Amino acid sequence: LPMAFRDVNARRHIGLQQLSALASTGRTFLGPMKSHKFIVDEITNQSTLICSAVRLLESLDLTSAVGQLLNETIQAQNKEFKTGMSTLLFLVGAWSSAVVECLQQNVPVPAIVSVMSEGLNSCSERVQCLQIPIHDVKKELCSGRARPKAFKSKTGQAGRDALTNPWDLLCFQRDISATEEVIQINSYCHQGDDCNFNKLLVSPLAGFGSVASVVSAAGDKSSSALSGGVSAASSCITRKLTHSRHFSTLGKGRSASQLGNSQGHLSGPSADVCGCCGLGHLAVALSHGNQTSVKLLQSIAAYQQERAECSGNSQINIAEIVTCCVLGLPESCSCVSPGFVTLVSPEQASVIKHFADKPLRVLLMDGDLTEGYRHLGFNRPPNVRTILEHPNPQGWAGDVWLSRMSDILMSFEVNLVLVKGNVCKNFMERCMASRVLVIGCVAREVLCAFGAATGARAVTYLSQLNASSVGNGARAELWKSSDGRAVDLGELLPARISAGGIALLTAVLTTALPSKARLLEDQFWTLLYRLHHALKDGKVFPGGGAVELLCLSHIQALAEQPGRPGNDRVVRELPSPWLAEYKPIVLQALASGWRRYLSVLLWNTARASSELEAAASVDHHLQKAAACGSPSAYILEEFRRGGVLRSGSEPFPEQVTDLRVCDNVAAKTEAWRRALDLVLLVLQTDAEIITGPRRNQILNSTVSSEFMFL
Repeated sequence: LPMAFRDVNARRHIGLQQLSALASTGRTFLGPMKSHKFIVDEITNQSTLICSAVRLLESLDLTSAVGQLLNETIQAQNKEFKTGMSTLLFLVGAWSSAVVECLQQNVPVPAIVSVMSEGLNSCSERVQCLQIPIHDVKKELCSGRARPKAFKSKTGQAGRDALTNPWDLLCFQRDISATEEVIQINSYCHQGDDCNFNKLLVSPLAGFGSVASVVSAAGDKSSSALSGGVSAASSCITRKLTHSRHFSTLGKGRSASQLGNSQGHLSGPSADVCGCCGLGHLAVALSHGNQTSVKLLQSIAAYQQERAECSGNSQINIAEIVTCCVLGLPESCSCVSPGFVTLVSPEQASVIKHFADKPLRVLLMDGDLTEGYRHLGFNRPPNVRTILEHPNPQGWAGDVWLSRMSDILMSFEVNLVLVKGNVCKNFMERCMASRVLVIGCVAREVLCAFGAATGARAVTYLSQLNASSVGNGARAELWKSSDGRAVDLGELLPARISAGGIALLTAVLTTALPSKARLLEDQFWTLLYRLHHALKDGKVFPGGGAVELLCLSHIQALAEQPGRPGNDRVVRELPSPWLAEYKPIVLQALASGWRRYLSVLLWNTARASSELEAAASVDHHLQKAAACGSPSAYILEEFRRGGVLRSGSEPFPEQVTDLRVCDNVAAKTEAWRRALDLVLLVLQTDAEIITGPRRNQILNSTVSSEFMFL
């Protein structure tokens, strides 16, 4: 095959240039106020609304090697955490540009790799002092004790009481009315109160009340300024908050008996979410302003806590949650329904209406329901090539198979068949004619839930069916909206299949815009996994740029230190004679990535009219942090006051633009590591070799002079 060779380091690093260009397409996804993008299919002319790095890269034509590496990195982050992809994508672009600037200053590649790697490791260790333990958050959210008041020491630094938790007064302020309503913010969980989720439930379509709960704020263990004294807080705050984009009005409470109503919807927690061990407040902090997903997640948490009989296990079981997008209804109709909600055809809907409320015998299929399906363990004869497995073109054998499979279902009186894979169209039509409901493409988690609730055992082929494989007690009905009306959307109708005691919930996401369906589903799963990983890690980071600001301050301090091998660990572990010379340049390049991150974050949230003004604001906060003597203490104090990157003149003073948010610890630090690893991998690539019949295409391109044909 013809091959072409190109030196990627000729005049510039082509791979890093491509990486920076690709990453720049997702800069508007940074921060809670994301700018959406429309992706238009040139073939079908259908459009999709996206606001995530994963969907963006899925839509781009990533034919280059660098593009494929970037996509694999993003997909790995998404597969493991479902969050942090926008941060990863942005830092890839920022650090790629920074490394190119180092190359232009003739900094050797080994120095860039060594110093940047050690610098990021140092940042990861430095930010550990900002972690908020989940256990303390839960305990403080359900405590009504008054907090000690804060004071300033003579040096101007915040003090704390050595006997109290270092995190103080982390008030998650929520739920602002669209009208100019003055809301009294109090702690709802008092000593002696029964903080039980069952007593604190409201409609899933209602808003959530304003809450101020107190959580201890972490100090810098290495700072002597935070020793002694008391921290400031007030357990009762009155503020006038209007026109928030984050939360709706306060809903009215209901009793626990209304948890599951006749329409199959769940009620969610009221303003007091302390009953679920603080999961409500934690979900709000991790939502970054996504109120619809918060409402659904609080309903899920309430239901799962109810099933656990308040045993204290606050883990969210993701395996018991599925989603279903229903088009044609407003987003306010989104809710959580027990059981399995899916879209069915009008013919299937007529079968469901025939069932009414009678119990169904259910069969679970762990594979495709087709004549030619063979499971992965099926061993075909060796050295035999199958040309045509069914040689009869008239389909006589297919008719025999259809009749035989239908007779098996009838002999066991099966009414409902849930199939993991695809279903033969002719077989489904024959089943519907016999009043048997067959639903294909069902997730494995759904099959497991119905197996546990009905006693059914999944089979691979219908020929394996026996009496012990069929379950009992399933029910099917057409799904209804929250007001009790049936939903008839023409082509597909939502149906709800359930069973007594089934441990399965469906988040029904409704929207009138077909292009927004995938967006809502992505946002829901992102928040769900954020909460899941927060509980798994046992700690969270303060959000809003707090962690990145500390990283920037720390890296700049390292860059300003003299490169003495005995004092600087980076130089001590890498004793190259030229490393001390290039160390400040490389560390400043690493810091420029954090600076650009914070600047774009400020700009995207409309707190600066330009990126230049945002960068000036970041420098102002850095100076104040340095003057404080302890950057971490300054950052924690600013976060306690309402946000780290606050400015004196907000663009919307009547709105809540300083919603305190939290980020996942493992997801964020892993996004940093993956971003830098990708940049350094591309940096160390010195050549691009292209194989295949692309000689003429390369010769006719504008970069043909850079290739050498072999």
